[in-house]
Amino acid sequence: MPTLGIIGTGNIGAAIARLAVNAGISVVLSNSRGPETLASFVSELGPLASAGTIEQSAAAGDVVVLSVPLTAHTAIPTSLFEGKAVLDTTNYYPFRDGRVSELDEERLTTSELVLRHFQGAGLTKAFNNILAHHIPQLARPSGAPDRTALPVAGNDVSAKAKVMALIDQLGFDAVDAGTLGESWRFEPEAAAYTRLYLADPATPDDRMLEAPAGTVPAERLTEALQRAEPVRVAARTF
Repeated sequence: MPTLGIIGTGNIGAAIARLAVNAGISVVLSNSRGPETLASFVSELGPLASAGTIEQSAAAGDVVVLSVPLTAHTAIPTSLFEGKAVLDTTNYYPFRDGRVSELDEERLTTSELVLRHFQGAGLTKAFNNILAHHIPQLARPSGAPDRTALPVAGNDVSAKAKVMALIDQLGFDAVDAGTLGESWRFEPEAAAYTRLYLADPATPDDRMLEAPAGTVPAERLTEALQRAEPVRVAARTF
């Protein structure tokens, strides 16, 4: 597997980085604060990991993980992702991002908004619908009977195939969830969002961040995607 670039080392970006090095994939990590701030994390990950600038992460990876807050994506130069397969983990959280009219009015999905800035990128949405602490709990080798599936949406068929192959290497089955316009099916509050991956679906909201995960096979994920109903985005406050 070619090197993976990872821009953003918050909870999701860091979890993906750990899976990647465990799978023998080299990673080049970056964040908005500079490579020197990643020294400890790089040391923890070992020799397959290095830190660089955002530009270096984008250049290093055949696939680039974009795992930054929604409001931060426009600070990244548009041209960096030209021709790249980009794994976008972005979600819209009004309490953090402020109100975004295009999303509140449901004219765009979150990743369609991100793609508008990165025209020319093969933007593919994944890993946005699972809690970070569930990622290592649920990752399994290919062929394991208790493997969990993640949805993947994108408009670029070639880029989507690359991201789906990466997800398989990281320890999950990948389910094609359609285009970016259909990615609302696994955005916050939708049927295929984080609660699906709880061992106990009745877990109260305030305990979700510590609650254990439960296996979600591809068939169950596909059913959740199919029964999903549009969420009134403007009504969201979290």
